[in-house]
Amino acid sequence: MAEPQLSVRSARARDLAHRLARRENRSIADVVERALESYEVREAGREPAAAFYTRLATQYGTDIDLEAVVDENRHPHRGVEL
Repeated sequence: MAEPQLSVRSARARDLAHRLARRENRSIADVVERALESYEVREAGREPAAAFYTRLATQYGTDIDLEAVVDENRHPHRGVEL
């Protein structure tokens, strides 16, 4: 089965991806994936998974009950104020 492909209609984006792939000695797909992941983290304000697990390990040790950690920070919604 063929790999899915991403079509970019911007010549500038295509040239940047090719230039970065050559410079970093990576595939174009890898460059695009890494750039989009970085953009998602920066724009969505989400913590990267690696940083999340590192933080959990330092706060709670290596053996944690993830469900307990989630429940600890869970608060009921008070509903809509009318």
